[in-house]
Amino acid sequence: MPQRPQPTERRPQPTGVPSRPRPAALRPHPAEAPTEVIRPLTPQDAPTEVIRPVLPPRRPAPVDPPTEFVEPEYDDYPDDEDDYADDDYDDPPPPKPTTGAVVVRSIGELMVTAGLVILLFVVYEVWITDLMSAQKQADVTADLDRQWEVADDPEREQKFEYADGEGIAKLYIPVFGPDYHFTVVEGTSAANLEVGPGHYTKSAPPGQPGNFAVAGHRVGKGAPFNDLDLLNPCDAIVIETQTDWFVYRMLPTSDQPVDPADPRCKGVEAQEGEYAAAVGRRIVTPDKGEVVLPVPGNADAQVPKDQLKRMMTLTTCHPKFSNAQRMIVHAVLVREQPKGDDLPPELSEG
Repeated sequence: MPQRPQPTERRPQPTGVPSRPRPAALRPHPAEAPTEVIRPLTPQDAPTEVIRPVLPPRRPAPVDPPTEFVEPEYDDYPDDEDDYADDDYDDPPPPKPTTGAVVVRSIGELMVTAGLVILLFVVYEVWITDLMSAQKQADVTADLDRQWEVADDPEREQKFEYADGEGIAKLYIPVFGPDYHFTVVEGTSAANLEVGPGHYTKSAPPGQPGNFAVAGHRVGKGAPFNDLDLLNPCDAIVIETQTDWFVYRMLPTSDQPVDPADPRCKGVEAQEGEYAAAVGRRIVTPDKGEVVLPVPGNADAQVPKDQLKRMMTLTTCHPKFSNAQRMIVHAVLVREQPKGDDLPPELSEG
């Protein structure tokens, strides 16, 4: 192996020129020394001035930052899911319902349908029929007023014969408010009761000896007797005819006796003898037709016609929304007044 030459003298570095370290790549490993001699730099080869790298100019900062963000479009990107058919991911078919589930579902649907039908029926009976009956009541009242427009005739007399469905009198119950009044029509058929309270044709005329009996609906079709259960003993029931005012008052009941100190109760007392069944209010079955007889509740009574008490009976269904029973209210005539300029003071009772 050739011997590495040894430098005899270190040459001084020029003033102002920095020393340059020898790159590591040029340094031979001691074990692998180069086989050729590398000439050291001479003063003539050294740079005479420092060379600084020229940097590019700085990029100026944007004056106005972007005000709108444009969302990149991804339509050009491949969609791996498009390579698969939708049929490969269909949901499995639902399990077939059992017989019990079908029966339960069918029963539920029938119950819902029945409930809707019942609801519609109630709406019709309670509100729609009220509107229809109100118009019919207004028409029959107007007809009755035209018949009564004979005030200048001194020979006028009360009429006792009526055609079916004809208005015969007007009914007032002051405790139900000043707006409570209905025209009573002749007859108690379904068509007649849609117009208003109906007079039992075989009962006495208003204000005459015997039992003036009137029926009326409690729910729907005008519901003239909706609050009949709110009447108390001695409450007034006023009837207006072509010629007269007749004032009846409700009789006492077993749990509501007459108060002697109440001036309204003058002429009102518990009935005895053949009239003992006539109480202020009671509940009976629909077959108890004797409540509208001349002697209320007594089919065996033997009372001469000229000795009959002048009474009044109101009948309606009981309870509300049912015709299983009948509510009966009995009253007795306490006063009558010819029609004129003055109204009965009982009309102001409330």
